[in-house]
Amino acid sequence: MTGTLAPTATPGSRTPHRGSRIPAAVDELWERREELSPADVHARRTVIAAVNLLDRGAARVAEVDPDSDEVVVDERARRAILLSFRVLGMRASEVGPFLHHDRMPLKRRFDGVRVVPGAIARWGSHFAPGTVLMPSYTNIGAHVGSGTMVDTWATVGSCAQIGRDVHLSGGVGIGGVLEPPGAVPVVVEDDAFVGSRSIVVEGARVRTGAKIGAGALLTGSTRVFDAGSGEELPPGEAPAWSVCVSSTRLRTFPGGDFGVPCLLVIKRLAPGEAHDKLALDALFREHAAAH
Repeated sequence: MTGTLAPTATPGSRTPHRGSRIPAAVDELWERREELSPADVHARRTVIAAVNLLDRGAARVAEVDPDSDEVVVDERARRAILLSFRVLGMRASEVGPFLHHDRMPLKRRFDGVRVVPGAIARWGSHFAPGTVLMPSYTNIGAHVGSGTMVDTWATVGSCAQIGRDVHLSGGVGIGGVLEPPGAVPVVVEDDAFVGSRSIVVEGARVRTGAKIGAGALLTGSTRVFDAGSGEELPPGEAPAWSVCVSSTRLRTFPGGDFGVPCLLVIKRLAPGEAHDKLALDALFREHAAAH
């Protein structure tokens, strides 16, 4: 999950910084977006060409900068996606017996990707060769790396960035983000595992090699604690090469004491360690039994 984008535009900035792979013509269209409609042929062609870059993987909405380790957002790419809802008209389509009526077409390029019947991906999402899509849903602007499995009933939201060799287990919900300007998409880095029915939203980050147990909730503001030391870690992040489970932390409110969701790091893995799945399952069960 590395890239070479320039720093993101600051919230409210009207012109993205240099470094975007999306044509600058998108900026001009953005400034007059209220005037645009499907009747504007030039605008439609420009936006389609821009979103096609995302669809092919030639451009991305966000990447992790290898020098700063920060998630860098290409606001121009996000603008192209938002403009597509203005310049594309409603159109009927069908897949087998299923009928659809939408502005956004379904994705048609799946080079080297296994797509199991029932999987749905919108145009403007990208899957690297070697990806496996079980019956699942992936929204526009998402980018999924090679060797990753999007398992049954998992959803990958708009602009979410999923790394290589990731397993998004059954029913996982990866949140999307298109607005407001400056908002950071969810990033799940290489070699991560997200357990069944877990939810990762609001710009949260699952760092390289992290393993998250079933049913966890990770938002951009979720508090994260180390079970061994009690140390509080950066919020909204599953640390690299860690095993994490959902937990609660007691907090006092005017109305009483309540358990507030948090993420608990119960084990650290050696960088690059390929954790045996059975051992990982046993570890998750052992922790659950302790509660």
